[in-house]
Amino acid sequence: MQNDPKELPLRERKKLRTRQALVDTALELFTAQDFTTVTLDEIVDAVEVSKRTFFRTFTSKEDVALAPEKELWAAYLTDIESRPLTGGHLLGAYEDALFAALEQMADGWERRFLASRSLTDRTPALTAHSLRHCSEVSASIVRIVADRLPGQSPGHTELRLLLDLMLAAWHRALETWTSSDAVRRDRAALIRHTREAFALIPAVAALAAQAG
Repeated sequence: MQNDPKELPLRERKKLRTRQALVDTALELFTAQDFTTVTLDEIVDAVEVSKRTFFRTFTSKEDVALAPEKELWAAYLTDIESRPLTGGHLLGAYEDALFAALEQMADGWERRFLASRSLTDRTPALTAHSLRHCSEVSASIVRIVADRLPGQSPGHTELRLLLDLMLAAWHRALETWTSSDAVRRDRAALIRHTREAFALIPAVAALAAQAG
């Protein structure tokens, strides 16, 4: 989990509370209504903050709606920047960084993430925003790994394809998690489904080798 908010300075705790209130309120409004009809004024009025305060933290309605997803991948990038890497165990590093990021998320993150995922699945504008963000994060991960393994790293194409294989397994785990009974949609279940999907990657790679 993330550091205890009580350990942060008062100013930072206030900013964190405001951010969380904006995310929770926005997701509630988007879920109860339609994403396109909810206005920024409705969100800030419900939280009793100004638009200026909103834009100190988020760039748009899409940004706040995808906050849980972006929090996860921001933690992922931070982890991969410092995680020990070797050219022969990159898939394991990719996977372990995701588990570490999942563990770091604040209490209640999985509930917000589930709401955000459900909203994205039925909102084309959010789907496009999420895909663009995924592409940007993937490019950053490949760049970080390539820079940290000069002279011994596979090429950028190989690094990206390996990452895409992991992400495909992650998305499959998400499909299983979101389609399960509500009582089983906790973080432990998400991690379990992810481990199960990752365990299939070697067999999938072997199938690809046979096809070649």
